[in-house]
Amino acid sequence: MKKILLIILPVILIAMVAVYEIANASTQIKKGGLMDKKILVAYFSWSGNTKSIAEKIHNQVGGDIFRIEPVTPYPEDYNETAYGVAKEQKDKGIHPPIKNTDVSSYDVIFVGTPAWWYTMAPPVMTFLAENNFEGKTIVPFVTHGGGGGYTIDKDMAEIAKGSRVLAPFVVYGKGGSSADMDLTNWINKL
Repeated sequence: MKKILLIILPVILIAMVAVYEIANASTQIKKGGLMDKKILVAYFSWSGNTKSIAEKIHNQVGGDIFRIEPVTPYPEDYNETAYGVAKEQKDKGIHPPIKNTDVSSYDVIFVGTPAWWYTMAPPVMTFLAENNFEGKTIVPFVTHGGGGGYTIDKDMAEIAKGSRVLAPFVVYGKGGSSADMDLTNWINKL
């Protein structure tokens, strides 16, 4: 019985610390003034990685959540999407049409994208180019398959003129078992 307690007790303590940290992130956001602003979590996700991170952010900061969707969906085949359509769009500077979006009523917009060809996904470029971000705060988050975040935050600032772009959250895939804690720490630093 003592052995079981010695195994279970550390697990319970770790879970309690994680819950405290997530609750503390929400408190920090309130203290930092983000909660009195209208928040949008907008993201594009092809594989589901960016969607997973977007949902975790939304759970911590609240506000609204919106999926950036191209009018013409990308192919389901990875190679066809990555080495075909997405590469061509990047090389030719194509911003594919997206379904209607409007950020005019939001103050803080978390913008999520996978890293594709050393920058953000083309639908995210369209989202940034088609909206007025003057005076708004953009909080980038980037998922990648091994290349990192590149200069995506700077690329966002270049497209979304007049906005304030904060330090990005950059994560490999879905972030693994530490994703919630890593997000909490990043949000606390905003």
